[in-house]
Amino acid sequence: QLQLVESGGGLVQPGGSLRLSCAAFGSTLRYYTIAWFRQVPGKEREGVSCFEISDGSTYYADSVKGRFTISKDNANNTVYLQMNSLKPEDTAVYYCAAAEVYCLGPVVRSLYDYWGQGIQVTVSS
Repeated sequence: QLQLVESGGGLVQPGGSLRLSCAAFGSTLRYYTIAWFRQVPGKEREGVSCFEISDGSTYYADSVKGRFTISKDNANNTVYLQMNSLKPEDTAVYYCAAAEVYCLGPVVRSLYDYWGQGIQVTVSS
């Protein structure tokens, strides 16, 4: 079965950058869409971005458009989330997820079958 492992989180100052990695094990990502979600305690888990591996389709939530970029490294079976111009409101636990779905619009949590463990991102001065 597909397993996902996030890395690259930590503490960064407002305006700074961070790159999250989602490494996949057990299966090629060829037929999957990979998505990033984030969650603050007491709030709903928010879909941030998705990347349909087969055709390169991507989607970004309005809150991160122009600041975040999703990409992949085929050789390493890994998807990245490059986060620039970070704001305190970006602080959350970030989760990588995978499903055999299309990436056509807003990322729907209930569609995703495989999840990483989550990784903390804190934006603070």
